[in-house]
Amino acid sequence: MKTDKFKLIRFKVPGLSVMDRYIIAELTPPFLFGMGLFTSLGLSIGALFYLVRQISESDLLLTTALEILFLKMPEFIVLAFPMSVLLATLMGYSRLSSDSEIIALRSSGIRIYRLVLPAIALSLLIVSLTFLGKDFIAPASNYQASITLDRALKRVKPSYIDRNIIYPEYEKVIQDNKKKHTVLNRLFYAAEFDGHYMKGLTILDRSQKGINRIVTADRATWNVDLKNWHFYKGTVYTIASNGTYSDIDRFEEQTLKLSKAPLELAKRGLHYDQMNILQAIDYLNVVRLSGDRQKIRQLQVKIQEKIAFPFVCLIFALVGAAIGLKPQNTGKVTSFGICIILIFSYHLLSFLSSSMGIWGIVSPFVAAWLPNFLGLGVGVWLSSNSSK
Repeated sequence: MKTDKFKLIRFKVPGLSVMDRYIIAELTPPFLFGMGLFTSLGLSIGALFYLVRQISESDLLLTTALEILFLKMPEFIVLAFPMSVLLATLMGYSRLSSDSEIIALRSSGIRIYRLVLPAIALSLLIVSLTFLGKDFIAPASNYQASITLDRALKRVKPSYIDRNIIYPEYEKVIQDNKKKHTVLNRLFYAAEFDGHYMKGLTILDRSQKGINRIVTADRATWNVDLKNWHFYKGTVYTIASNGTYSDIDRFEEQTLKLSKAPLELAKRGLHYDQMNILQAIDYLNVVRLSGDRQKIRQLQVKIQEKIAFPFVCLIFALVGAAIGLKPQNTGKVTSFGICIILIFSYHLLSFLSSSMGIWGIVSPFVAAWLPNFLGLGVGVWLSSNSSK
């Protein structure tokens, strides 16, 4: 390992001094160790035990299980990135501190902030890799793993919601008190969707002032060319303002100009961890039309978390370096223990913050970024104390 470290030191990188290369060489082995450790733990807890049970109970082929395990690996590699950065900075700087190398460097006039800079530079590289993995590689890989497992277990799992599709549309209206109020404009209900036809439809239409309509139909399909709904074998009930039926019109076929959103909502089968940011934003635009505020907040929080998560690597690098620079925090066992405590604390804080965002206590942005901001504050404070 020392030979590899010295090779890295001799390898000249533009903009990096000998000290920078030396510190990065010190951080690299524990980082790689952390990647192997945390990825293995994540795979074992999150996927391996489940696949072993499927092999024994559902006759899942070993080759298929290994393929699924390989497809699930990017998700856990991404999760391991920030934890490995934390472990690397704790162990690397603790080693330098315990051997009095930090004291020697500081006696030469090098400030603490300059010593932390190589860890920050390395963490920014890991931030880029984390974002790439979490937004592009892991979602597609998770989706493929889900399809492979369903096919192997012979599950008929359509990529859409196949029963009880409910889609309410709301609009803002100005009432007599000159204030805007949200009212139900249209309610779309389909008992079943088979991938092509909506079946057993009931639509309450209140879009025309003073006139309410109820549309029932045996089935309907979306016309891509005309961008409208084509209904089959139905009835249109027109209700007057006094509550009586003013007209009943039965039809064999009829087209209606309604939103395509119910179809998009029915076809949406991807889970959050199978969507990248752009797909999640597209889905959010569909859900916004439904007026489901809790689901809208949940999606907004998830989107912000996808953006905020990669920067945890930067926060952990700053916190780990600041703690590792203290002479009393030496030893691999101590560093590993501190690493576990910090990881647990961060995930607990993230869970609480995310829940508050979904409940509407704080905004989605604050819910996703609050743990990062607090971690940044702690890292700056610890670095300031270390420099004294």
